[in-house]
Amino acid sequence: MTYWYEGPLAAFDTETTGVDVETDRIVSAAVLVQDAPGTLPRVSRWLVDPGVPVPAEATAVHGLTQEYLQRNGRWPAPVMLEIAELLAEHAARGRPLVVMNAPFDLTLLDRELRRHRASSLERWFPSAPLRVLDPRVLDKHLDRYRKGRRTLTDLCEHYGVTLEGAHDAAVDALAALEVVRALGRRFATRLERLSPAELHALQADWHAAQARGLQAWFARSGSEETVSTEWPVRPGLPAAA
Repeated sequence: MTYWYEGPLAAFDTETTGVDVETDRIVSAAVLVQDAPGTLPRVSRWLVDPGVPVPAEATAVHGLTQEYLQRNGRWPAPVMLEIAELLAEHAARGRPLVVMNAPFDLTLLDRELRRHRASSLERWFPSAPLRVLDPRVLDKHLDRYRKGRRTLTDLCEHYGVTLEGAHDAAVDALAALEVVRALGRRFATRLERLSPAELHALQADWHAAQARGLQAWFARSGSEETVSTEWPVRPGLPAAA
């Protein structure tokens, strides 16, 4: 019997102008699919001219300057359409979608679809819904008492996944996918009997509990920062920027 973590998986990642899902923009994205562990993934990449300034702080992370994107990037509207269509295709084929810190990347995609396509991410999955696997949520639940940070770099180091050239969307997407496979193998007795659909539903609950715990920690620290409990996509505001 082949368990889900040994079968076909897709993955999605973005690079952006910043960390605010309501106002920042996607500057590059990648969707890939790997049919089995160790096989060569099929990768789709996009480079986007966001139509807004690219802060130096963002360029320092991913290396993409505003000038480079203006010369080589595409207009966002067709790119967001192509990404949504490809994610819908993977969902229709029953491929789970790996997204590290899903509420960031998927909410950004949702806002870009609203901004440029007068659409939303949810509209693309009327009959074959997304089945998201978020390595950050899975790791925090399955190994909740381990100390330390849980960035993609940290998870790759912990699970023995090679990560070279981080902050490239395709590189990060593949690394997240490999972390999920490693998580599946390490926690097989707890995961192998769960389907991706069941895991998707469970992760929504796990993320909410994790967010409430973080919110309580902020409160004890005197911080007013708000932590969203929604997963994998945050609800749309009345008017996205």
